[in-house]
Amino acid sequence: MDKNIVLKVEDLTFYYKKEKPIYENFNLNLHEGELITIFGKSGSGKTTLFELIIGTLKPIKGTIQKENISLIFQDPYNSFHPTYSIIEQINDVVQRDYEKELPSLLEKLTLQKELLYKKPYELSGGQLQRCSILRALLMKPKLLLVDEPTSALDNIIAYDVMKLLVSLLDNCAILLITHDIDMAKWCSDKIIRLEEK
Repeated sequence: MDKNIVLKVEDLTFYYKKEKPIYENFNLNLHEGELITIFGKSGSGKTTLFELIIGTLKPIKGTIQKENISLIFQDPYNSFHPTYSIIEQINDVVQRDYEKELPSLLEKLTLQKELLYKKPYELSGGQLQRCSILRALLMKPKLLLVDEPTSALDNIIAYDVMKLLVSLLDNCAILLITHDIDMAKWCSDKIIRLEEK
């Protein structure tokens, strides 16, 4: 893979029904420091692309090369196991000492440290989504796949969270799914519009 490219999609073809391809010879290069938004209505193939990138779906044709990935999903309740504390689930996936950077990230995400010792059902949707973002950032990804990250947040926190994500672009690249075209225009280097299939 070329230097500084963290995601390379070449000639991707994928369909559930052959007569209705979702992607046909689709290409995408995402470089370190870049934020590309995938924009489109429900059913246009946005989430399908993420599933192809992480490998839960396989392309019919074409190749996908990527660096190490972290994921931030729209529904944080599906991102955490219900019976373990947030800190236990962070420790399961973050294989290094992160105590030094934790206070700064907690402050930027407006999270109290004691919330990390609670179980997911004890937190609000907004708090849990910010914990999901925290976990993803602590994994130090080269590629961050972000699916509607602010849908559970109020407008002020949503803006702060997006500012934080954009500030990380020195060290990684972001592929963002959003229905919010104003947010996409504000933060994106490039917007790819998908048509409804």
